[in-house]
Amino acid sequence: MEYRLREIREAAHMTQQELADKSGVSRATIANIEIGKQVNIMTGTLLNLADALGVEAKDLLFKE
Repeated sequence: MEYRLREIREAAHMTQQELADKSGVSRATIANIEIGKQVNIMTGTLLNLADALGVEAKDLLFKE
C-alpha cells in the first residue's frame, strides 16, 4: 500500500518543490512520503498537502 501523493501531485502538474512551497511541507518530507520511506504522516501535514493540491485529505490516503 502507498499514498497517492505522487499521483495527485503529478496530475496537478506540480513539482515536489512547487508543492513544498505552496503547502509549507518540506520537499524532503514530500519525497519521503512518495517513496514510502515516511508512512506515518502528521494530520497537519496531510491537511496542508491536501489543501495545496485542492483535494480532500482522504484522497491522499493509501491506494488499493
